[in-house]
Amino acid sequence: MGKWTRVVALAAASLLASLSSADVETHEYTPGEEVVVWVNKIGPFNNPQETYTYNTLPFCRAPGAEQPEAHALGIGEILEGNELFNSGQRLRFGVDTPKTTLCSQTLSDADALQFGAAVDEHYWYQMSVDDLPVWGLVGKVMKPTDDVEFLQRFPVGTRVLYTHKKYSISYNGPHIIHVNLTYSDVLTTIASNKKLEFSYEVAWTETDIAFEDRFDRYLEDEFFEHQIHWFSIFNSFMMVIFLCGLVALILLRTLKNDYARFAEDDAEELMMDGKSSLLKDDANSGWKLLHGDVFRAPPYLLLFTALVGTGAQLLVLSGCLMLIAIGSSLYVEPGGIVSVGLTVYAFSSLANGYASGAFYHQFFYPRVSKDWIRAMCLSSALLPTVTFVSVFFINALAVFYGTTYAIPFVTIVQVVLVWFFVSCPLAVLGTILGRHGAAKAGFPCRVNKFPREVPEARWYLRPPVLIALTGVLPFGSIFIEMYFIFASFWNYKFYYVYGFMLLVFIILTIVTLCVTIVCTYFLLNAENYRWHWTSFAAAGSTAVYVFIYAIYFYFFKTNMSGFLQTCFYFGYMGLFCFAFFIMCGTVGYLGSSVFTKRIYRNIKCE
Repeated sequence: MGKWTRVVALAAASLLASLSSADVETHEYTPGEEVVVWVNKIGPFNNPQETYTYNTLPFCRAPGAEQPEAHALGIGEILEGNELFNSGQRLRFGVDTPKTTLCSQTLSDADALQFGAAVDEHYWYQMSVDDLPVWGLVGKVMKPTDDVEFLQRFPVGTRVLYTHKKYSISYNGPHIIHVNLTYSDVLTTIASNKKLEFSYEVAWTETDIAFEDRFDRYLEDEFFEHQIHWFSIFNSFMMVIFLCGLVALILLRTLKNDYARFAEDDAEELMMDGKSSLLKDDANSGWKLLHGDVFRAPPYLLLFTALVGTGAQLLVLSGCLMLIAIGSSLYVEPGGIVSVGLTVYAFSSLANGYASGAFYHQFFYPRVSKDWIRAMCLSSALLPTVTFVSVFFINALAVFYGTTYAIPFVTIVQVVLVWFFVSCPLAVLGTILGRHGAAKAGFPCRVNKFPREVPEARWYLRPPVLIALTGVLPFGSIFIEMYFIFASFWNYKFYYVYGFMLLVFIILTIVTLCVTIVCTYFLLNAENYRWHWTSFAAAGSTAVYVFIYAIYFYFFKTNMSGFLQTCFYFGYMGLFCFAFFIMCGTVGYLGSSVFTKRIYRNIKCE
């Protein structure tokens, strides 16, 4: 048994190590040392996820590089669609390289058609030099606004290729600081039997910019730190203050009056011997009448348990990931956010098990339900299963089209093994801790044997209306930040303002708690004890508004097109909104649960 334990431990350790960035270079060079230029992905500019390997286009290859060397990648880089190969361009650190021919070729009919189609679709490519990304266009269609000198040689409408790359590289000591690529100096028409000569040159210059600041040029300060971004944060903050004050004013005053009325009713009951229980109940109204039903287990308890556990895990994941990103600049390392996110998700399964175990056990305290194992398994497998099924279909489409975003089978196996050997054991441990640690007390009131009938409520107090209205304010507090996040993910920008994101996350949490507690109070006052699912769905409805905004963003803020990119966009946005629904729903439910237990603890339960 000890042997198998060691094997499992070693497997888990090695798999978690693979989640970290694959780059272990020191980023230090000696004069004349080779600097490798890696070619990455290529594809239509308007479709960020429709990318292919660089050699998908019929570029010639440098002599001796017919089978180019592949760059070892971490799991985060693979999931981001990266696929690096040695370009064959020979750069030496600190040594200028004059114009050098990389390779030459004669275009066939098929090559000319393929290059022409790529130019029409505005194909771009990404390269990497010392982990610094470099971008360029394959070619262009000549326009009337182009340089007069070029228009004299290439009429308007002519498709041309950029066949020369000029690198301007700055360095500070042994470190590469900046890499600039100029590619528009040499143009060549695309035609059958046309001979092309691809070339490059390199110029090195010294700079006093520190190595730690070399990535700052990729961070668009004017975009992310625009005045409207600050204004949206301030606006959301003022909304929180106003909302918290309003909730406190309404609920505290209302509850104070309720408690006073209940106390008077209890005093009158002591002096009204012989009155029937029906008449006593008539003296009361509203939420107090529900004391025998309000803590009744919600329908589909196993599913609800899984949602609460998953939501708790997503809350821990989001908070930890933002704090790590603020402190360590994960956006600098290729695949850094994805790699760390997978690692944190694996370890946050402890929170999943703890929350689901404590939640499920409270409905059976002091007994133990025989279905606690089923609840634990469903909770730990809910989100991974939905994610796996969704990604399976998206990945099948990516494999069919041959894009770099097609996840290799080995990577899928790695992720599954991490979930099985790390997440599942932690979920079991969390469940045990939750059952024996957090659930040592029952509910403030006993649950009646038979459920009471829910009376007909006014239209604005019905669950569907409350659910639809509750999500409006939380969405209003985050929709500006959603624009910046969407623009980063779908429009080639590096998101780095995780401090903003953390503030918005805190604001979202507070607003969601406030509006969901109000929603729950209205529901209970309408004598509807089925508040569990309503509070969860009401808070989670924010995700529905986010998805509606995602639809708007697709049609009015991007130029995406094609079946593949559309499936990628709506597939992953649907998955994101599903997780967001669970997370917000859990926040709302937990707040409502604390509120409900609090108000019923202060009344006399018969």
